[in-house]
Amino acid sequence: MKRRHFIQKAGIATASFAIAKDMFAGQNDPVYGHNNMRYKMNNQWGKLNPEQYPVKDCHEMVQDKKGRIILLTNETRNNILIYNKKGKLLQSWGHEFPGAHGLSLQRAGGEEYLFITDNNRHQVYKTDLNGKILLTIDYPKETGVYEKAEAFIPTETTILDNGDFYIADGYGSQYIIHYDANGKIKNFFGGRGETTAHLDNAHGITVDKRQGTPTLLVTDRTRNCFKRFSLDGNLIEIIELPGACVCRPVIKGDYLYAAVLRSPNLQTADSGFVTILDKNNKVVSNIGGSEPVYKDGKLQPMSQGDAIFRNPHDVCVDNDDNLYVAQWASGKVYPYKFTRV
Repeated sequence: MKRRHFIQKAGIATASFAIAKDMFAGQNDPVYGHNNMRYKMNNQWGKLNPEQYPVKDCHEMVQDKKGRIILLTNETRNNILIYNKKGKLLQSWGHEFPGAHGLSLQRAGGEEYLFITDNNRHQVYKTDLNGKILLTIDYPKETGVYEKAEAFIPTETTILDNGDFYIADGYGSQYIIHYDANGKIKNFFGGRGETTAHLDNAHGITVDKRQGTPTLLVTDRTRNCFKRFSLDGNLIEIIELPGACVCRPVIKGDYLYAAVLRSPNLQTADSGFVTILDKNNKVVSNIGGSEPVYKDGKLQPMSQGDAIFRNPHDVCVDNDDNLYVAQWASGKVYPYKFTRV
């Protein structure tokens, strides 16, 4: 083979290898999910050199206005990994969040900010996209229901358009605490207990505007459901998801997406999948899970179907409606990408 032809072919092969990171092996690759929400999996999408860019638990992901995918991990050599949509690493930062767990994105005044919850430090931080800490929230002593910082183990945040934000104390005392934009407490509700308005493993929270009036969707993971509250904390609705120990609710358009950490209970390891609900909160697809079945209007128990996940912890939906799934306690795997078909 002539040298120039060899170099030309080698160059093509190298380019093809780079492109393949965001492609799939062939037309016959498995398709996961149900109805019109079906996807092909790329489990190599987010993979990096673990010696240089390690992860422990890949907890949560968001997409910024530049289209970048931002991953939060509790590995303090790089708490934040920022990818483009093809899986190329663009930036990394963060060494001070050993209990990094919840990641939310705020858009305000043309700028973007991150809210990070830390289980170990019992705090919540607002940062810019380069990691500068702008606000620190300590345990909510002012509520009168916390005697010490260790009782506050925040797992998630969500932010209103006016800058107010809510913190879900999902691994602690199970309260939802409402703050103004400056971090002053305005209200709190929930807490551990046995009534329908109480919470157990209030792992996630988000603002839901799909029905017009904004409400809060809060995870009640041990009880396999989401609970809808008014912004001032009154229970409105319970969305039953039998068999699904759901993580935080993620809304994109008319759909609600959630990682199911385990099924049917938290004691069953490596049994997760991803569930998708429509605007009426009816399950329409399970990625790696059983087909959703309703009998007399009631959802039947769901479970893992294809063992493509171990313990998925979050779903990020990009601007092309593709999904990225982060996993907890799953062998330090990097996020997977699911391309909608």
